[in-house]
Amino acid sequence: MRIAGSIAIALGFAGAASASLHPRSQESRDFFALHLDADTSPDRVAQVLGARHEGKIGELAGHHTFSLPREKSSDFNALLKELQSTRKLRRRSGLTAPRNADPLEGILWSHKIAPPRQRLEKRAPPSSSYIASRSNPSLSSRVDLTAQNEIATELGITDPIFKDQWHLYNPLQPGFDLNVTGAWLNNVTGQGIAVAVVDDGLDMDSKDLKPNYFPEGSWDFNEGSAEPRPLLRDDKHGTRCCGEIAAAKNDVCGVGVAYDSKISGIRILSKPIDDVDEAKAINYEFQKNDIYSCSWGPPDDGATMDAPGILIKRAMVNGVQEGRGGKGSIFVFAAGNGAVYGDNCNFDGYTNSIYSITVGAIDRLENHPTYSESCSAQLVVAYSSGSGDAIHTTDVGTDKCFSAHGGTSAAGPLAAGAVALALSVRPELTWRDVQYLMVETAVPVNVDDGSWQDLPSGKKFSHDWGFGKVDASSLVEKALTWEMVKPQAWFHSPWLRVHRSIPQGDKGLLSRYKMTQDQLKKANLAKLEHVTVTMNINHARRGDLSVDLRSPSGIISELSVARKSDNANIGYVDWTFMSVAHWGESPEGEWEIIVKDTQVNEFNGDFIDWRINFWGEAIDAAKTHLHPLPDEHDHDHPYEDPHDIATVSVDPGPVKTGAPENIDDHHDRPINQKPTSTPKPTVTQPGDASKPTDENPTDDELEVVNPSPSTTISNPPTPSSSSGSDYLSSYLPTFGASKRTQIWIYASFAMIIVFFIGLGVYFQLQRIKRRRTNPNDDYEFEMIEDEEEMQPMTGGTGRTQRRGGELYNAFAGESDEEIFSDDGHDVYHDRLADISEKDNEDDPSPNSGLLSEKP
Repeated sequence: MRIAGSIAIALGFAGAASASLHPRSQESRDFFALHLDADTSPDRVAQVLGARHEGKIGELAGHHTFSLPREKSSDFNALLKELQSTRKLRRRSGLTAPRNADPLEGILWSHKIAPPRQRLEKRAPPSSSYIASRSNPSLSSRVDLTAQNEIATELGITDPIFKDQWHLYNPLQPGFDLNVTGAWLNNVTGQGIAVAVVDDGLDMDSKDLKPNYFPEGSWDFNEGSAEPRPLLRDDKHGTRCCGEIAAAKNDVCGVGVAYDSKISGIRILSKPIDDVDEAKAINYEFQKNDIYSCSWGPPDDGATMDAPGILIKRAMVNGVQEGRGGKGSIFVFAAGNGAVYGDNCNFDGYTNSIYSITVGAIDRLENHPTYSESCSAQLVVAYSSGSGDAIHTTDVGTDKCFSAHGGTSAAGPLAAGAVALALSVRPELTWRDVQYLMVETAVPVNVDDGSWQDLPSGKKFSHDWGFGKVDASSLVEKALTWEMVKPQAWFHSPWLRVHRSIPQGDKGLLSRYKMTQDQLKKANLAKLEHVTVTMNINHARRGDLSVDLRSPSGIISELSVARKSDNANIGYVDWTFMSVAHWGESPEGEWEIIVKDTQVNEFNGDFIDWRINFWGEAIDAAKTHLHPLPDEHDHDHPYEDPHDIATVSVDPGPVKTGAPENIDDHHDRPINQKPTSTPKPTVTQPGDASKPTDENPTDDELEVVNPSPSTTISNPPTPSSSSGSDYLSSYLPTFGASKRTQIWIYASFAMIIVFFIGLGVYFQLQRIKRRRTNPNDDYEFEMIEDEEEMQPMTGGTGRTQRRGGELYNAFAGESDEEIFSDDGHDVYHDRLADISEKDNEDDPSPNSGLLSEKP
């Protein structure tokens, strides 16, 4: 089928041109990224579409940028959508594209490029007052520097601020450092490895960086220049990060962790940038650059939820698949500095990528700085600012130094430098081998703080600390004898339909997925490395939500936390959370996801659907292949069988580690509850099994569906303890209302109960009075009976037989007006007594006083 004809005529023909002749100007033109198969010429595509070929997109094979005047882009957009729909239909039908003369059949994927925008921020500390921005000139007078001086002498280190670089060797708190000098003494200093710092530039004129500057791996994407020179007043962040990694051993400032490695500068943060340039940047010279150190990301404000665009995601996958000769680029990302605002690194699509080594911060006293974000995607921590000191490094200027570098921005480059040391002794390590080595050699810290979980693998994991702090010498030593892991394997579950409202407060909505041994064998998956969960939740206030994942072994991943500042009314839209907490586990068994709406308020939401993805080591290396590049999500979300959904109450676990005492900051660390052991959620018990699957139950009757038999069971609510002040005692129903409304409801109930108790006392008194005046009055109530249950009895009394447990009618045959008449002078005049006396006059029979008796 030829699908281009009439549209091509409408657009007109335009000659192809190189990107160098046509700088991108998105004021008048729209830009599109197209992925073409190997047999399709981009120039021919441009000719047929009437577009201009802008050039290849970095190292992404077959990916090209095209543009055309904005007034013609609507037709181009329509054509691309038609192509996408056609491809979808072919995939679902199992058909292949026809090979004919139409070059548009060779378009595999298309994406419109958004205009450049400033969406990325440097991860410097929240404020200058937060870190102690000072060196420690009196250090030598308080401690014995003999050992430090001996190491410096043996290594020939004469750099003037080396004595202040406590993160490299800490004489004041022995052992509270990267433990890097052992590697140096074994002549492991990063030779032959290039680290690219993707940031705001690199001062190649600094005497501390010039010896190791690597121009072949450097580029300025903000200016389109080969030199990533700092140009703006605040273009200092990248240079400081570079100094941490590769400051040379000389007589200027200090030294880097890998002081003989090469350092590249890739400048992207000083101006708005589009996805094409960002994708190029993180793949730039990826056969020469080994590691990409990235101390930036979306705003750490506790309200932003942002991820790299699809083109950038493709570049990251391309990097780990094709970079370093197929061994994979190493991406190191700073975890983020938004903890003081309640932020979490799982709301950042860079730090929660399985392809990233996410690095949080630890301060000089091995406390958790209040800025450093926690999350289930955090792999390790490294040293940074806090507890009275910061990182001492190189600054912009010929021989200028800096003593106040901090935040997770400073922690990430230290981890990148440690990786450079490991790669220098084992350059054949893959990107996954490096992650394994980080996990294996990380040193748990503050193990008694209540944040750690003991994993089935024998390791410990904490959402605050990852697997622990980076130990550079141990990393190098382990790398020397490391047995390479088998290639990556994966399993993607089907989309699991939920479509249920989320209860508010202490309860959550639970859904299960069971992974079987047969599925694992078919997926060629042996054991876990990363677990990702992609989900959709509609909610009027995103910040009220939290999500936990519980493995078959009982390990809890806190995928999402409630965020006070997040007022977005869109919930989660195809958002992927990631966890490394299940590293080394077997995926076999039942996985549970628990979604909670933590606040009782007017903002409600629905859990729509989710899928779980397991990533790990292959069983059989010969059966592996590369994972396809990411594509736009299929918003149709085809569902298979129903899955387990229930209301649950999750036992609260220990809180996150608190801020250390007596430190130089004025921020309170947000406290988020998080399980650390293996509490089993309390699941409601099944009730009525006849509920149809397509009903929308209320919060008090949420559906439970068994994944094996396709039957549906509705559940009554399970009593649970309330964790918020908006609820009364946990054994009382909340009706989904606020505390004030609950009090009003229960007060009304109490008044009604008191009324009926008083009424009962009144009638009891009347019974006593009647008995005094009429000894034959034996009954006061009439039993409400079903006529067909009435069985006549023969005998003396002539009364009907009744079943036990029936209700009685206290007002048989009488109206309220008759019983509570206020005739006469006595307000509480006994009308029943009058009726009884009248009956006795009319009928002198012995049973005439029985109000409820029928002959």
